[in-house]
Amino acid sequence: MQKQMRPITTLFMITSVDGKISTGATDNFDIDSDFPKIKGLREGLHQYYEIEQTTDLWSFNTGRVQAKLGVNKRKMPTKTPVSFVVLDNTHLKEHGVKYFCARSNKCVIITTNRKHPAFNIKADNLHIIYQKKLKLQDALTQLYTLGCKRLTIQSGGTINGLFLRDKLFDFIDIVVAPVLIGGKDTATLIDGVALKNKDSLSTLGILKLQSCEILKNSYLRLRYKVTR
Repeated sequence: MQKQMRPITTLFMITSVDGKISTGATDNFDIDSDFPKIKGLREGLHQYYEIEQTTDLWSFNTGRVQAKLGVNKRKMPTKTPVSFVVLDNTHLKEHGVKYFCARSNKCVIITTNRKHPAFNIKADNLHIIYQKKLKLQDALTQLYTLGCKRLTIQSGGTINGLFLRDKLFDFIDIVVAPVLIGGKDTATLIDGVALKNKDSLSTLGILKLQSCEILKNSYLRLRYKVTR
């Protein structure tokens, strides 16, 4: 069997019981900022962040989510042992890229934008993966050559959908919050283009439960291996 020349991937996210990864349909809503304000959710939320600290030393994010969290305006952070991979075309500004360079062991920007601000920055730990058209498989192969053997994915529903359809998930690690959010336009764990013909059923992610942990304050942690 040919050796897999890409990182072993784990999708790690917090979700509501109905699969929502945001509290609403616009960037004004966010679990990180909204859950701490809600009685019944704030009490157990710390468990998600504690588990997050134990994930892989390579982390995959999107520029949209990071811009939403304010990296384009934050003070420069101290260095961490984590290497950050950010998929972005237009959301990160030069300050945001410099923020990740300062914070990361290695900072990798994946982009299809030839004029991305990252091209203007000189940093020893900055790597840019430029693609005319996004190809996640090829990007993961390049990450592997940079030393990324295991990768935690924390992107949005649309990008998660691309990982799913390209069969690039190996494990799923989900913290389920005790809440129902609803809303057809609210982001879910897996979004993207819906299946439209029966032949596409081959792209479904079939999972095998590895563990189910009951956390405090009615939170759950579900861990799966993707078998197909």
